[in-house]
Amino acid sequence: MKIAFILLAIVGLVAVSAYPHKMDTKYADKDFLAKQKFLFEIVYRVEDPLMFEEYIRLGKTFTYVEDDYMFPAHHSEYMKKFYNAFKYGVTLPKGEYFGSLAYTHFEQMYGLFEFFYYAKNWEVFQRNVCWARMHFNEGMFVQALTLAVIHRDDFEGLMLPAIYEIFPQYFFNSKFIYEAEKFDYDVWSKYIMYEKEYKDFMYKDYSKYFKEFDNYYYFYTKDFKMWQWWKLMGMGEHWYSEDHFMMRDNMYMFNKDSKYLDMIKDVKMFYMPVDYTRDVYFFNKESEISYFTEDVEWNSFWYYFNMDYFPFLDGKQFGLKKDRRGEYYFFVVRQMLARYYMERLSHGYGEIPEFSFFTEVEYGYDPQLINYNGVGYSYRKNYYEYETYGNFDYMYYIINFFTRVEEIITQGYFKTHDGKMIDMRKPESIEYLGDMMQGNVDNYDKYFATFWYMYAHMYFAHIDDSEFYVHPHVMLNYETMMRDPMFYMIYKKITDVFFEFYEYIEPYTHKELYFPGVVIEDVKVSDLVTYFDLYDFDVTNLMNDKMTFVDGQFVWDKMLMGRQMRLNHKDFDFEYTIKSDKDQKVVVRAFLGPKYDEHGRMISLKDNRENFVEMDAFYYELKSGVNTFKRSTKDFFWNTDDRTTYTELYKFIMMAYEGKYEFPLDHFEPHCGFPDRLLLPRGWEKGMPMQFFFFVYPYTGSYDLNSSNYNYSCAIGSGARHIDEKPFGYPFDREIDEFEFFVPNMFFKDVKIYYEDTFEKYYGFKYDKFGMFDYGYYYNY
Repeated sequence: MKIAFILLAIVGLVAVSAYPHKMDTKYADKDFLAKQKFLFEIVYRVEDPLMFEEYIRLGKTFTYVEDDYMFPAHHSEYMKKFYNAFKYGVTLPKGEYFGSLAYTHFEQMYGLFEFFYYAKNWEVFQRNVCWARMHFNEGMFVQALTLAVIHRDDFEGLMLPAIYEIFPQYFFNSKFIYEAEKFDYDVWSKYIMYEKEYKDFMYKDYSKYFKEFDNYYYFYTKDFKMWQWWKLMGMGEHWYSEDHFMMRDNMYMFNKDSKYLDMIKDVKMFYMPVDYTRDVYFFNKESEISYFTEDVEWNSFWYYFNMDYFPFLDGKQFGLKKDRRGEYYFFVVRQMLARYYMERLSHGYGEIPEFSFFTEVEYGYDPQLINYNGVGYSYRKNYYEYETYGNFDYMYYIINFFTRVEEIITQGYFKTHDGKMIDMRKPESIEYLGDMMQGNVDNYDKYFATFWYMYAHMYFAHIDDSEFYVHPHVMLNYETMMRDPMFYMIYKKITDVFFEFYEYIEPYTHKELYFPGVVIEDVKVSDLVTYFDLYDFDVTNLMNDKMTFVDGQFVWDKMLMGRQMRLNHKDFDFEYTIKSDKDQKVVVRAFLGPKYDEHGRMISLKDNRENFVEMDAFYYELKSGVNTFKRSTKDFFWNTDDRTTYTELYKFIMMAYEGKYEFPLDHFEPHCGFPDRLLLPRGWEKGMPMQFFFFVYPYTGSYDLNSSNYNYSCAIGSGARHIDEKPFGYPFDREIDEFEFFVPNMFFKDVKIYYEDTFEKYYGFKYDKFGMFDYGYYYNY
């Protein structure tokens, strides 16, 4: 049973009846549904003027009265500065690019966030949100609102649409965004009518027609990428009507539910193929893995992690210190880099390149993104020199920061401004180092480290801390920065600092790792198979037609979707065989790591520990004797399935609000969960050698694993998000002494990851319904 320390969210609606409910299932009341309805409507087409009359009236009632806010809001420097900026008309205007890591933008966003977070009740909060929606920059508004919804204790269970549904511009290329923003239903209807007449003529005897030009067709299509599936099916890059079903990994559950089908039947659905960025101006090999670096959910995971542990949230006030935010920051960054490295290996690429200010960045990057104001993003050419074009003051600030941190690690202690001595030879001091490297407000030298991280990103984006009107750049927002291959080079430099810290920490001894009486006898792993499937992302927020209201009620009758190829894997499971000499409580951890480097050389465990990704960690009660049990990917601790779309969620909420459906609160699609489908790297058709590592040790945690609160929240700030108090990544957190490391309660398993090309059948022009989408593909994969 999955230990749900992660946000359930309401998304459980998926389950109208597709999921069985427990006897003690909790359902949303009318008050909760009204709040959720408001949150969904207030961010609908957020770039357009607010169209809901009741919210406009509410926003106009705003007045600033200190009694409307909880302590210590009326002492807030950011809040007061923001209100003064509003009075004098110098807030970031609507339509301008918002960069979360541009200092001037951050200051205003944080002031607005405090207007939301410190509101003493829902009524004040709602009024402030309506006021902000009417007056302030869209990007600033959404980030401030996201932070408030995540971190207010009294908003447990409430959610916003996924960030890629609020701002599709940050996740899909400009060509697709332009097409979505000019979509017009009447024009589309006429276009389809004309196209049908053309196709009926063109493809009446297409097999004979193309037989004459078979060689031409072959040469034209042989260079298509598998994620350009629409070309292999002979489809154009325009809008199509979706009259069957949305493409989603778990769509079969919805299609079995009569209530869901009845609810969605009047929604006109349209999809358009959308590709990943291609470096069409300067080719380089990094674009081969753009399907991974530009994966929508990969990037949104990083965004939500940084919203959960936003650097400028006080750790004590928001409970983040209880979550060991500094250590957790290192763990997450390390996991992301290790996962990226495995994807590189599947393409034959080696280590992540080192970044240096004084050498060229070999691989350029053009994100081909466009901001909601129509301005395109900056790009970097191949062999770019930051030393030549960068801000020298910022460059030396960053260099001096790393130099000072390395000195602290080497010296083994640090003396804070208040005279406190911190011993940097203790494993738990990783928390202090993590705070410092994230640049959060909990770091022990606020005068030195708090803003280094922001300055670093401003340096790479070519702006300074006084600029207000900023050109769009991927490095200025959490949801876009992981698209650029250089992100991984920079963050590798950050993790190197942590690994240097561990060079001074003693490795675990055999005695510390050994679990007397427990032996992992075997772990059977089912077949590991990856493939590319199709998914429909909800981009309805890009629509530009008139909003319709009937008797004051908003009518949501159209849905735009971006249909994109994405990496996935078939479900797999572990079958554990563990022998125990008595009944006892344990924790089982499972890791995936590479076996060989890009040259086929085996990587030593000492060097390889940095490359292992923790897939699962769970509590289990062993019985005396031999214990055999299975653990499926669907049970994994960190993972989450596909999210229900914005449109569907709104429909579910409205159905429940009107009393036609009971809205369950015990199903979750956590914003903080890692996408299940990205567990495995792509692999090879003949099998890519990898290895699993399994470890069992005594459970010594003090958490209540059965607390119902975990069903409704990511438990951020609770101190109980994790299975126990062991270091993150244990036992791979420290360096490894191979003479001491191996114990019977560990188990290594060699495996291979096989890649299946699900679109191979279309390469040779064998598709009978050329020019149409193949729904047989959905049923087959």
